[in-house]
Amino acid sequence: MYIVMLGAPGSGKGTAAKILAKRLNLPHISTGDMFREQIKKETELGKLADSYISKGELVPDELTINIVKDRLTWDDTKNGVILDGFPRTKAQAEALDKILEEQGKKVDIVPELIVPDQVIIDRILNRATCSNKECGAIYNIKYKPSKVPGVCDICGAKLVTRTDDNAEAIKNRLEVYRKNVQDLLTYYKEKNVLVSITPKDPTAENASEQAVDEILK
Repeated sequence: MYIVMLGAPGSGKGTAAKILAKRLNLPHISTGDMFREQIKKETELGKLADSYISKGELVPDELTINIVKDRLTWDDTKNGVILDGFPRTKAQAEALDKILEEQGKKVDIVPELIVPDQVIIDRILNRATCSNKECGAIYNIKYKPSKVPGVCDICGAKLVTRTDDNAEAIKNRLEVYRKNVQDLLTYYKEKNVLVSITPKDPTAENASEQAVDEILK
């Protein structure tokens, strides 16, 4: 099954995608994580991506499409994937369809997580993520803090915040998302694969679990 997770930055789509990946035993592909890894390694790709991401802007389509196309050639993607952060534009969605079509595959479902802006802003400003990529646990300093400040409960690794998690960048990212998402939503709606998901309580610790339950109904 090929699933595309949609939702504004901070909507919880990343957490929901990880839960879906575990339940369905499929790889979770996050373009954001891939770019951040390149940025951390200070590669040329990372430096180029960071020049956009640090300002809350989208990485150009061509750059993003190429990195996803390469990832979809790996053996672990043959039965499906959970895509998180891609596509973000209609052009990327069309490119994804072509990539999958070449493999005799297609996008099966596109859940869109809908969460109020104020909840999103509060979430992001208080978000901390485990620095261990194998773990990747996400915490909220305000609503879901770790037992020991700055330390992951699961693996004991250091918790980090993203350099692009600041008020100005968050507002810009929300504006960019809304500017690009309408055509994307229309595109997937016309293909009858779009499903709108609204958590009953987006501030609850299990909000993402609730969203996944709705997706798998």
